Amino acid sequence: MIDTTADNAARSAGGDPTKRNVFILSACLALSMTGTSLNMVISALTGQALASKTAAIAVPFFGEIPEVAFATLPLTMQFIGTMIATIPASMFMRRVGRRIGFTLGQVIGVVGSGLACYAIILGEFWMFVACGLLIGFHNAFWQYYRFAASETASPAFKSKAISLVMAGGVVAAIFGPELAKLSNDLLAPVSFAGSFAAISVLCMVTIVLLQFVRIPSLTAEERKDSGRPLAEIARQPAFLVALLAAMFGYASMSLVMTATPLAMAVCGFGLADTAFVIQWHALGMFAPSFFTGSLIRKFGVLTIIKAGAVLVGGCVLVSLSGIALSDFWVALVLLGIGWNFMFIGGTALLTETYRPAERNKVQAMNDFLVFGTVSVASLSAGLLQHMVGWEAVNLAITVPVGIAFLAALTLRLRGGVRA
Repeated sequence: MIDTTADNAARSAGGDPTKRNVFILSACLALSMTGTSLNMVISALTGQALASKTAAIAVPFFGEIPEVAFATLPLTMQFIGTMIATIPASMFMRRVGRRIGFTLGQVIGVVGSGLACYAIILGEFWMFVACGLLIGFHNAFWQYYRFAASETASPAFKSKAISLVMAGGVVAAIFGPELAKLSNDLLAPVSFAGSFAAISVLCMVTIVLLQFVRIPSLTAEERKDSGRPLAEIARQPAFLVALLAAMFGYASMSLVMTATPLAMAVCGFGLADTAFVIQWHALGMFAPSFFTGSLIRKFGVLTIIKAGAVLVGGCVLVSLSGIALSDFWVALVLLGIGWNFMFIGGTALLTETYRPAERNKVQAMNDFLVFGTVSVASLSAGLLQHMVGWEAVNLAITVPVGIAFLAALTLRLRGGVRA
């Protein structure tokens, strides 16, 4: 079934559904990111609690490692699930339309978070890890909200549409950590299970909102035209810079942010302090979205990407300077803003490298590579934090962020796009 009846009505009527779509998609992203923000606060701690009840496992070249070192594995599985599902999700939506695809993604979220709740109640670490994969499949679909917002926008409004949808994450920044604290003991005496039940409810509400989105599907002719080969598109310098900005910006953020709850626990901070830091980190990630699009239009996308890389570098310097609550707080805020500039800048630049018929495959390849790298970063976070420590976690991101900065600088010097 092709999702054309309602979606193509706007096209036929000559109307512009962009503002309506941006508002609804921003609300949907707020709900989805609230679940993700909640997840970021508790997932590693939940994994640590469940893994501590199981035996050590043998790892080639490393010998026996206690499973507690794999506390971030459930979160890593979410990123792996997102990576695996990015291409199928994009191709599925190419066929049936955005609304049906987004709805299916939320249904998967209901199932995945519900099963995660059940796994925690049973005390099953490996079942909880498997649920992370389902939640990752769910995440793969809603990651395309940012691209969907640009598909009915004028060229001048594209970057702002993307930015405004991402601004929905401000709600998540405020309510995600708070919901983590409120729902933590919802199913007492079992800790954390109630939080995943809350995520399931958020997905249900999102399903209702998505029914009001109106994004025209590709026509039959557009679906038949696959456009240029991916290899040809990927050879564009602008595509490479867009990919590196999003990929390394997101992976660096994931590595440090995933390790933060574990590092703070080692330093003696409790859940309330961790939630406070993650809350401000999430605000740093999304609050700039209200003006990132305008900054891109004023100063150019490459300038914003470079500024993001500098801010992430500032996070590293602050993290290396101390382990007080204020150090974690300032570092994670800088990390969030840096991610915002690099990720939104990379997304905006990517939309300039493909034609409408090519959008699904290019977006899919981009997100596959982004979340593949993020998966490695997330898994590495727990291992680095356990085996080497917080300083190593931060130093590990300096090279990839530096590469993204140099790539944007090189493209600017070559005059590829406006600064």
